[in-house]
Amino acid sequence: MKLIELYDVYKIYNEGYENEVRALDGVSLTIDRGEFVAIIGASGSGKSTLMNILGCLDVPTYGDYYLDGEYVGDLTDRQLSRIRNREIGFVFQGFNLISALNAYENVELPLIYLGVGASKRYGMTMAALERVGLEDRAEHKPSEMSGGQQQRVAIARAIATGANMIMADEPTGALDSKTGRQVLEILHGLNRDGTTIILITHDSQIAATANRIIRISDGRIIYDGAREAAGL
Repeated sequence: MKLIELYDVYKIYNEGYENEVRALDGVSLTIDRGEFVAIIGASGSGKSTLMNILGCLDVPTYGDYYLDGEYVGDLTDRQLSRIRNREIGFVFQGFNLISALNAYENVELPLIYLGVGASKRYGMTMAALERVGLEDRAEHKPSEMSGGQQQRVAIARAIATGANMIMADEPTGALDSKTGRQVLEILHGLNRDGTTIILITHDSQIAATANRIIRISDGRIIYDGAREAAGL
């Protein structure tokens, strides 16, 4: 079942001027529910712009985007915000945790935004922390945790709402190789349980862990297929 459908999407800055930039230049793709996809490209290739559009953080200049069958172009800012909070979990290279909050409070935050009641929030928050093996670190603040633990808290925050898709932007970029592998193992475990994973990376070794590779260059998709034929 198609979760993402992107048709002839452009993202153009300074359109019509001498310094026009086509961050996305006619991108079309579909992603099925439950896939594990890596989007790979060098810095400036357009992969982060693509992630922002797929994650409803930005809108295309031209083209159509359907998320779970719904045309994103018709949604209000409030509706887009609710989709980002409820349906899409984000994991970033820099963790993006709030330093003044402990692990529990960081994971609980999106549930508060959704208006989930306190007793239900507790169960959902602890279940998410348990899923990443950090239920015993619930009261620790980010400064009291390693980089790998902070990223696991970020993953717990991403899945706490029951999001069916995770956008992971260079999730191992700030970690050593061993810790990075542990984070990838968690993402693969979530994928085995049915969560759609979209992994954005410049690292071919990281991308090679995905089942499907989408390579982007100069705002265009130049490869989309199985990792075995991707030359990684």
